[in-house]
Amino acid sequence: MTQLDNLSLVQRFIRLPLAQRQAFLHKLHSKNMSLATLPIPAMRDEFETLDLSYAQERQWFLWQLDRHSAAYHVPTALRLRGALDLPALQRSFDALLARHDVLRTVFVDSAQGPRQVVQARLSLAIEPVVVLDESALTALIDDEIAGLFDLQQGPLLRVKLLQLAADDHVLVLTQHHIICDGASARIMVNDLVQLYAAHRSGQAPTLAALPIQYADYAIWQRKWMEAGELERQLAYWTERLGDGGEVLPLPTDRPRPAVQSHRGARLDLRFDAGLTQGLKHLAQREASTLFMVLLASFQALLHRYSGQSDIRVGVPVANRNRPETEGLIGFFVNTQVLNAQVQGDLPFEQLLAQVKQASLGAQAHQDLPFEQLVQALAPQRQASHSPLFQVMFNHQSSGAAQALQLPGLQVESLDWRSHTAQFDLTLDTHETDGELAASLSYATDLFDASTVQHMAEHWLNLLHGIVADPRQRIGELPLL
Repeated sequence: MTQLDNLSLVQRFIRLPLAQRQAFLHKLHSKNMSLATLPIPAMRDEFETLDLSYAQERQWFLWQLDRHSAAYHVPTALRLRGALDLPALQRSFDALLARHDVLRTVFVDSAQGPRQVVQARLSLAIEPVVVLDESALTALIDDEIAGLFDLQQGPLLRVKLLQLAADDHVLVLTQHHIICDGASARIMVNDLVQLYAAHRSGQAPTLAALPIQYADYAIWQRKWMEAGELERQLAYWTERLGDGGEVLPLPTDRPRPAVQSHRGARLDLRFDAGLTQGLKHLAQREASTLFMVLLASFQALLHRYSGQSDIRVGVPVANRNRPETEGLIGFFVNTQVLNAQVQGDLPFEQLLAQVKQASLGAQAHQDLPFEQLVQALAPQRQASHSPLFQVMFNHQSSGAAQALQLPGLQVESLDWRSHTAQFDLTLDTHETDGELAASLSYATDLFDASTVQHMAEHWLNLLHGIVADPRQRIGELPLL
């Protein structure tokens, strides 16, 4: 079948009533075809109202619970040194807002549930704010990032241009998670770079047209999941997890408050070259990946700290495995719960094999929206902790960082230290150009900085022990 035939097939599927959609999907499966391999059509204009994606629906729910939290703000800060063409920058943002519908989207309640509304046009006036003292820069950026959003009124993107000198600026972009994710922030910067370069030189931008908008993805996702795919993937996860699990009993410095404040801090770590190479060689020998080795080591540490055997960790997946979504700004990232059964007498290499199987199974069932898993396993929400897991692990791998190039400007991406924490603990690891770095973000309601520092040191010692002998039992791996 041609691409056009496939598009027509999915359009027919989306237009069908639910019962016929279910039969249609069953017939596709009987022919060893999956809707996941077919293109997403642009059909938003055929619907009077637009549903939220499942991920957006969860963000809407969380915002209604706490409208005064900045835990779900996604900031980007760029230092611009050189002659900044302000009119070209303004035209670039105007073009960006016209290109991505989701940046002009607000959210409303209706009798049928929450709906997204795409505004026909939106303009964000960019006016430099003069900063007289660079020592005040950090506080100004923190205040900008912490500023609250109103999901019903919008806009859900803010742009602040701070001017330290005629040839020195900081551009701060803050978005709400309901319209973007980490990959979206990179797409936004890349689009802006190309748009600015074109407008600065008086040429027409050459960005490729987007085949769909985020609302098209939300329509497609819901129609597919409702037709039986949700039930199929949910069966895998409920069999694997069983129930909502227990709160991970990590030793904390203070009792858990009744309501999470989402206040947090971050500790950065660096790996020496020998440890990095040892971990890579271990992954290669065990036919696994660096992600799997690091996750298994983290679960081993959590077992040693908590004494619990069922160790559940949240893991984000980009969920951008389709060509239509590669260049889209939007909330695509999904969260999976990877659990392992850990005992002190279990050799680490056996835990790694367990984590490998769990990771491969999760990859084959990665489309189930986390929100649906929460509803199935932990429908009674607790304000004191996140459902299903309280600890997250995120591993990213990339080549050498490419310097951003703009006509007449030197651009530096600022790594901004967040003061929020969505979970009790989040371990981020990042492999860049062969080097490995990590950071531990933590809820300051629960942990002191010194406690997290000791935890990080214990994890690094445990990693050295794993590299030295992966056959060691988990209870015997060194922490000190």
